[in-house]
Amino acid sequence: MLGEKTAILAYLKKLRASDPSRLWRLTGVAVGSAVSMAAAIAVVPGRTGLDLGSETVVEHLGTPTISIHRSDERPFIREGRVLSGETLGSALVRLGMSDTRLASQANTQSFIRQLAGAHSPGALITVATTATGELHSASIARQGSNIVHILEAYDGKLRVSSRTEQLEARIHLQGGVVRSSLFAAMDASGLPDSVAEDLSKIFGDDIDFHTDLRRGDRFSVIYEIYYYKGIPIRTGKIQAAEFINQGTRHSAYLFPHPDGSEDYYNEEGKSHKQGFLRSPLEFSRISSGFSMREHPIFGNWREHKGVDYAAPHGTAVKATSDGTIEFVGKQSGYGNFVVLRHRNAYTTAYGHLSHFAEGLKPGNQVSQGEVIGYVGSTGWATGPHLHYEFRINDVHQDPLTVRLPEAQALSGAALRSFREQISSLSIRLSQAQESKTAAID
Repeated sequence: MLGEKTAILAYLKKLRASDPSRLWRLTGVAVGSAVSMAAAIAVVPGRTGLDLGSETVVEHLGTPTISIHRSDERPFIREGRVLSGETLGSALVRLGMSDTRLASQANTQSFIRQLAGAHSPGALITVATTATGELHSASIARQGSNIVHILEAYDGKLRVSSRTEQLEARIHLQGGVVRSSLFAAMDASGLPDSVAEDLSKIFGDDIDFHTDLRRGDRFSVIYEIYYYKGIPIRTGKIQAAEFINQGTRHSAYLFPHPDGSEDYYNEEGKSHKQGFLRSPLEFSRISSGFSMREHPIFGNWREHKGVDYAAPHGTAVKATSDGTIEFVGKQSGYGNFVVLRHRNAYTTAYGHLSHFAEGLKPGNQVSQGEVIGYVGSTGWATGPHLHYEFRINDVHQDPLTVRLPEAQALSGAALRSFREQISSLSIRLSQAQESKTAAID
């Protein structure tokens, strides 16, 4: 047991040293893409004095029982996406495999041909290893494909098999206690980075993970992992989560709507999603505000009824709230232009787009954060930027200062259905918190 503990702590220390920016990424202040992230999914064998208990609760979807999986040799599982210009061998090493001979075999032309391009940039790769980096198995799944390629080592040689069978979804329950930092607690719990990232997004409006965390804060998460014949392929969605911060309980439950959309709500049915995003671009700078200005083309003074965001040509433009496409097409000085109508009296408009998202048509429903177009310089524009407008009852408002409406809470039949759905999940989260509290005491 002592040897296992030493190996695990050495592995975690090595992982932190190799990626010092990971703490910043998990705090939710500037959560980045999961493309470059590795995930330590496996739980720690035995009780090693770390922040949490050692058990991972796994439930097969559709079955009423929960099974506690115990094993003397649980693999460390890390997931990420193949990076541009990266070889398959280097991706395996980056995600925890220590055997350089297997990595070299993965780069041979004969082996690559068996993958039929599945290891192309953006493909999801999951690597299961021992604490010292010996390969248990790996899987590669190209985006949009149901073909899974399984990599395993036999007698020092790497072999691959391909399957198109349906993946099996299992529900995992894990949680932790903050001792020193959110990173340390999540790492010790074995929570996948992609799940930790989603967790910080869900609670990001309620908790400032830089300043609000305190020693003794606790969290529990129920989430999916998809398996192929017992081999973890990828993580899924968080189904329920609870975070106790400074004694205040915050909850989140995934609830599907009749139209197929899904949102997270607390136990009272209040949405965790913002009613409107403040900006339709992730990275940009404001080049012109909501005010009177000298027109850059015509030279006369006129009212500027929106905000201009300077950004590189082709930058994705996102819908700031759920809505219906009211207009998509060319419109005089706006160039390529999109207008979205939202609930009640709200509309937003997006101008000077280089082109629209594929399949965008009037009457289509769009979700908050969905890409609707790309930054350009069509219409009356001197350079690439997005012209964004926010209107209430067709009256222009300053998008930077207007009080944005909250997301609509559940009510009526939807609220009753929600409460029925979350009852069992709420009990499981409470039991998990009680077990951690008892361990602390």
